[in-house]
Amino acid sequence: MNTTRTTPPRPVDVAASFPWLAPLERTAYRLHPRPGSPTPYDSSVGGPLLWPAREPWPTCDRWHEGQPYPLIPVAQVFARDVPLLRSFCNADLLQVLWCPSEHPPGFAFTTELFWRNAADVTDVLDSPPEPVDADEEDFDPLLPEDHLVPEPCVLAPEPVTEYPNPSELSAQAQRRLKDPETWRAAGAAVGDAYGGYPESFYHTELSMAPGWKLGGWAPWGRTDLVARYCVHCGARMAPLLTIASSEWDGSKAWVAEEDRDLAEQGGRDASSPAGIQIADGDNLQIYICPSNPGAFPDGHTALVQ
Repeated sequence: MNTTRTTPPRPVDVAASFPWLAPLERTAYRLHPRPGSPTPYDSSVGGPLLWPAREPWPTCDRWHEGQPYPLIPVAQVFARDVPLLRSFCNADLLQVLWCPSEHPPGFAFTTELFWRNAADVTDVLDSPPEPVDADEEDFDPLLPEDHLVPEPCVLAPEPVTEYPNPSELSAQAQRRLKDPETWRAAGAAVGDAYGGYPESFYHTELSMAPGWKLGGWAPWGRTDLVARYCVHCGARMAPLLTIASSEWDGSKAWVAEEDRDLAEQGGRDASSPAGIQIADGDNLQIYICPSNPGAFPDGHTALVQ
């Protein structure tokens, strides 16, 4: 595991200042990926997987020519490092893979999720298939995009408390957060940079942590909120994994104490240690069916937002 990361306390205690928001709090685990050399037995981003030697490796056949395209590891999370994982599925290991190519039309992802019990994997695959290369005889026009191939990273999971994006709140709650009197009555000081827009202060510094995370609330922004429902049972799907282009936003309000100097130096390498770039600096949110996440191979959806 990586060195501990510590998110600074929020400038306002949301539950104490606004008790009507307290029932909406959720725990998220910030993964804090940082460059390293993970093994198949570690939680990681872009690292080797604890993959059964006799299990076929997943492939993508969308728009590829000549042959199916091997998926690549994106994330592996053990429940011993992120106990929240067990609230999603009765398993202690989550593995996420994707195709590192941009598929038409638009910007579509092929993602696969695998739930396991780590103790069941006794014979580990040593050499997963390599991605197709431009020099191979069967040239594939959809070659890996560098910004979709994560650098191997170890993790430093950290639980934090999150509250919904304002768009997920009722109209009444949104009005209350926009009213400066609500904040004055609660004795909650709004940061000077937010002027007469306290709802922006809530959104940026109090609601959702940026960066890679498991659980919590979804980071809506690129698109309007559109609830996702399971195609099998109709249940509303829950945010599982956020794959982020950046570990912090412009305000740097959520930067871990241990990364303050790094954030001040700036640059993409500092804010994106895994080297992932989703669309125009967005997030890829993976949702799953909370009723039975491990039952259906296609029981998840991935959305750029």
